[in-house]
Amino acid sequence: MIVVTGATGNLGSRVIKELLERTAPERIVATTRDPARAAALVQAGVEVRHGDFAAPDSLAAAFAGADQVLIVSSDAERFGGDAVAHHRSAIGAARAAGARRILYTSHMGASATSAFVPMHTHAATEVILREAGIAWTALRNGFYAETVPSLIVRDAASTGLLSAPADGPVAWTTRDDLAAAAAAILTDEGRFDGPTPPLTASEAPTLDDAAAMLSELHGRCVVRQVAADDAFEADLAFQGMPKPVVAITLGMYRAARAGEFAAVSPALGDLIGREPQSLRDVLAPPSR
Repeated sequence: MIVVTGATGNLGSRVIKELLERTAPERIVATTRDPARAAALVQAGVEVRHGDFAAPDSLAAAFAGADQVLIVSSDAERFGGDAVAHHRSAIGAARAAGARRILYTSHMGASATSAFVPMHTHAATEVILREAGIAWTALRNGFYAETVPSLIVRDAASTGLLSAPADGPVAWTTRDDLAAAAAAILTDEGRFDGPTPPLTASEAPTLDDAAAMLSELHGRCVVRQVAADDAFEADLAFQGMPKPVVAITLGMYRAARAGEFAAVSPALGDLIGREPQSLRDVLAPPSR
């Protein structure tokens, strides 16, 4: 039995959709903090259970009978929480449930020394996995490409200005492709032991590249403007963004310009059997 955590989230829901194309629904268990949001999964024949990393006592029943557990990483840091503690609880519960293998949605830039704090969490979680005493796979996922239009590009296509701090190459990768890869690995158990190669799209564009893409896609010049870190930080604070999120956001730019997210690999395309979607695909306006 395959247990998928965060089953109603942006990634977990996609993983289950991909699993349903590869295996019987009776082999899948979806865990979520709010089972009421999972009615569509129940209708598809998937068993839905309550499971909350912040409530470790809920995890024993959530993971009961698991052969494999996919731990979708916690976003607790965005709200001042302890994501590593969440992951430690989930790993311990999966081991106690007798799971043969734990899969964890790590990141291509996982490192204890990264300028981007979430990478510390991924690195620390991989240490916990390594010491857990059971088989494990860390999915070294690329950055979610879907965040670029809403969090970085925003209204640049209409204003003609893409303003953000100095950056570097980033292997932006879609959730759809990463979910397909996770499902492929879950249904081919043991394909990877330990960290995977970077699971990324085939290119790592900069924001200069993104501005050029937008210019071509929308038929108007979009200029890339480099904003000073302190000015950008002040602007985010003025918009009401919480301090932990401001710090995480700036850290991403600092890590990117240090080249931490520049690596690309053919591994994702090999897993899903197609060319991964590109940032250009994500930025393209909807077809009419």
